[in-house]
Amino acid sequence: MMRRSPFRTAGRAGLLALALGAPAVGVVPAAALAADPAPRPSLELDQEATKEATWSSIRPDLFPGKSIAEAGAIVQLDAPGRAEDAALVPITIQLAVPAGDPRTLKAVTLVVDENPAPMAGRFTLAEGTRNFALSLRVRVNSYSFVRAVAETGDGALLMTKAYVKAAGGCSAPATKDTADSIAHVGEMRFRSFAATGRPEAQVQIRHPNFSGLQIDQETRGYTPAWFVREVEVKQGEKLIFAMEGGISISEDPTFRFSYTPSSDQVSVRAEDTEGKVFTRTFPGGGS
Repeated sequence: MMRRSPFRTAGRAGLLALALGAPAVGVVPAAALAADPAPRPSLELDQEATKEATWSSIRPDLFPGKSIAEAGAIVQLDAPGRAEDAALVPITIQLAVPAGDPRTLKAVTLVVDENPAPMAGRFTLAEGTRNFALSLRVRVNSYSFVRAVAETGDGALLMTKAYVKAAGGCSAPATKDTADSIAHVGEMRFRSFAATGRPEAQVQIRHPNFSGLQIDQETRGYTPAWFVREVEVKQGEKLIFAMEGGISISEDPTFRFSYTPSSDQVSVRAEDTEGKVFTRTFPGGGS
């Protein structure tokens, strides 16, 4: 059984709003009228700066006692500046240790600062990993920094971030029929893209991944949280990646990742918050 990590679910106090004062009424010197107005940061830059306060408040809970350095080129994060759908925000993390650097990568944690449970998922990698790519879809509840924090083999943390404009992703209703989703819960698909010259594969797990913040359209009450909390993907006996996830992962969790086909089968194990365990094995080339 994989280790479970706590996910912050408590609400947080709202941020202070910025107040803009009106100019006083009176005589203005001609020199002041002629002078160019002092430059002011844009409202969007103000919002980004303010939202850094959230990171300061949640960081001690997510990475207690740890220092975090800038990742540089080792961690690359691709996220839309403005999401088309806040409940299905595409995220890609590229990890690459440069030649000559002896370090390896142990894990990467994806954080959405402003979500009710900021830690979207922690992804443990195979021992000795130096290069890995991972794509998935997440919910973003309000304008937020999204962060990828990689952990090296020696325990150091390296972070990069992107600012995503989206709202309402955690409370957005499911895009698929709930009864149908439940009827097919746990079904899996695996696809390899090696035949197209891309050394990647994709795993999809059918699951509504309820966040606990969505309104049931019939009862008008909140739908209880029910989501996939653990995923493990192996190639033969070797781990490709394992995930400990929370409510920020979108419905029907889908992961695209670095993959080299072989004769070894690919096995997928998932467990949700109700304790249901789903397993499936696929041929090495996909099916």
